[in-house]
Amino acid sequence: MKRNALLLLAAMLATPAAAQDATLAAPRLHEEAISTVLEKAVDGFIRPGYRNFRDHADAMGAAMQTLCSAPSQQNLDAAKVAFGETVTSWSHIEIVRVGPVIEDNRFERILFYPDRKSTGLKQVQAVLAKPDETATSVDTLKDKSVAMQGLGALEFVLYGTGSEVLASEKDGFRCRYGTAIAGNLERLGGELVDIWDKPDGIQDAWKHPGPDNPVFRDGREAITALLGILVHGAEAVRDQRLETFYKGEANNTFPKQAIYWRSQNTFKSVADNIDGIRTLLDSSDMVELLNEDVRSTVSSINFVAKSLERVAMDINPDVEVAVTDPAQRAKLDFLLLNSRDLILRLNNDYGGAIGLGAGFSFSDGD
Repeated sequence: MKRNALLLLAAMLATPAAAQDATLAAPRLHEEAISTVLEKAVDGFIRPGYRNFRDHADAMGAAMQTLCSAPSQQNLDAAKVAFGETVTSWSHIEIVRVGPVIEDNRFERILFYPDRKSTGLKQVQAVLAKPDETATSVDTLKDKSVAMQGLGALEFVLYGTGSEVLASEKDGFRCRYGTAIAGNLERLGGELVDIWDKPDGIQDAWKHPGPDNPVFRDGREAITALLGILVHGAEAVRDQRLETFYKGEANNTFPKQAIYWRSQNTFKSVADNIDGIRTLLDSSDMVELLNEDVRSTVSSINFVAKSLERVAMDINPDVEVAVTDPAQRAKLDFLLLNSRDLILRLNNDYGGAIGLGAGFSFSDGD
């Protein structure tokens, strides 16, 4: 019964938006609202998001230092809590895959995923099996493989094979390596904060598009890029967070390829990704760019996003259980179907409402 109810709700949510009524005003971008929307996106979402990540990474480092100096199950549990909070802070802001975060491989340094060939796992396992002291200092860790210095590596330190030693071994290599990873995450978060906080830097380029702007020649380009963050964020949820381990087919599941499966943060991070999309849409008041008669488009996007968040948070956090239990698989099917709907509502419905031409698709590289 519960599965049927989920599928019915999914079908209702996935119903395509009705064709534009001939009586509606022609779609157009309300250019008078562009400056305010861009300012709110930068100051109300992007900059606070990176500060939040930096601060949680700093707290993660402090928790690791405490664990190393005073190993116990209690301090190990505290470090795991700090890890989960750091994952949440990153999952919220990681939808921003433009600008400084994609320069110097910062994004991959923070999160190397998908790791289809298990490159990162093998490298982390190798350094734990044959300790290399240069992996215990931020100054030298940052020059190593990007797969060894981010959240995926830290998850294995805390949850992977042999992690029980953290509760008893004082100042052991594994713990000191984890501390260095946390310090590297704080360093990367700090760099992003500093770059975005410079008044005449990237924030100015986003807030003031124009012919002399090296990033955006006009407001339409900037708004298209802002919408692109939302569309690509929704695509990443479906393509990189869900379909890497579950495609809706009974014999095509790979639970150990799911992001954060060891720490059981998989579905929480998916919900946080979607919450980031919804928060950026709402906090920047992107609804103000639309004609009054199509502003319900934003309400429908929010409805789908909230439904996705709710179902993601209701899935058993053990991914192996989630892909085998019929009731849990129904929820995964719901996420697959409606994450696609979210993409279409952002790309087609909102994009069309601000006057992007028929056939425009971020997926095509436009």
